[in-house]
Amino acid sequence: MDLDQVYKSLLVPNDSKLALVVLDGLGDIATEKTAFRTPLDAARTPNLDTLAKRSAVGRMIPVAPGITPGSGPGHLGLFGYDPLEFQVGRGVIEALGLGIDLKHGDVAARANFCSLDAKGIVTDRRAGRIDTKVCEAQCALLAGKIKKIGDVEIIIQAGKGHRFVVVFRGPGLEGPLSDTDPHREGSPIAVAKPQAKSPKAAKAAKVVAAFYKEALPLLKGCKPANGFLLRGIAHQPKIPLFEERYGLKAAAIAIYPMYKGLAQLVGMKKVEGPTTVKQEFEGAVDALKAYDFVFVHVKGTDMAGEDGNFEAKVKAIEEADAALGALLKARPSVIAITGDHSTPVPVKGHSWHPQPVMICGEWAGWDGQDRFTERTANLGSLGVFESKYLIRHMQANAKRLDKFGA
Repeated sequence: MDLDQVYKSLLVPNDSKLALVVLDGLGDIATEKTAFRTPLDAARTPNLDTLAKRSAVGRMIPVAPGITPGSGPGHLGLFGYDPLEFQVGRGVIEALGLGIDLKHGDVAARANFCSLDAKGIVTDRRAGRIDTKVCEAQCALLAGKIKKIGDVEIIIQAGKGHRFVVVFRGPGLEGPLSDTDPHREGSPIAVAKPQAKSPKAAKAAKVVAAFYKEALPLLKGCKPANGFLLRGIAHQPKIPLFEERYGLKAAAIAIYPMYKGLAQLVGMKKVEGPTTVKQEFEGAVDALKAYDFVFVHVKGTDMAGEDGNFEAKVKAIEEADAALGALLKARPSVIAITGDHSTPVPVKGHSWHPQPVMICGEWAGWDGQDRFTERTANLGSLGVFESKYLIRHMQANAKRLDKFGA
């Protein structure tokens, strides 16, 4: 039985409003180094506490037990797409988020400026998180000098901070390729290799190698960002649209391009303009007037977790909690608060730990918890479930799913 078709047959249209708030990398772990607290434990969160007192809570597995997800799989799961079935290259997501109109056959890569020592060893994968203006200047340098490699056009677009996108456009290209990012300091830039036997992917790998050969000498004098790493080198896959799948007209609000791209990939409307967390939630209030479903993405929690900065993650949670008040006043029919994965401070990176989730709505019930933390989530009625079912929980609580069977 096709479960998606079962859900589709049960769709009931109504005027309910749904909001999904994603505090990126929200989940954490309590260890002796953090006084057996998580940032959610330590944060002052009056708005989340208010929600917790009328919500169902639980934990979510982003992909499968023990699998550490990237941001792409993490968000696709939240949007109801099985990350193991719908695999999307990070470069495609980032390119769409930056407004690049990808064409059939384009291969896109997400890039990070990095720091290299004299021997070509990566000493900082993010080049000290350089300012966006520095990124823009260095992207302009590369774009001005490298326009084509053979019959392949090179498109370079700056993103936020140390991030940018490279799109390879020409005949006979295909992904996916392996990352050139070694994913740790102390190693050289890796060689991009085809992940399947394909002449098109083999050509793409040769073009990437040639691009490095031309680009690295141009960056030699740039400090601290004298190198770059490519991830998610792939072409755009076909994926069913969100509105068609769920009967929900959806909008997305995010500051970073990648998350706009993820939303756009499934057909959500990007809401441009917000540059702060407060503006994101204010934008969500406006978007709810015209859309059935609004996705809000907050990045700071993930960045602090990756930096291993407990206090910064607490602060990011508190900032989001304060901004959340505007959305609560708009009273969406159903609101879900969660992360796309866990980014524990002790781990300093994404992890496999289930992230906490809270669903508030008229029919969600109360699990007897007065705070939203990993500890209270362990005691909730939602239990531990795969994130691909979150949208289904939200639909049910919004009375958008009919009874199954007699």
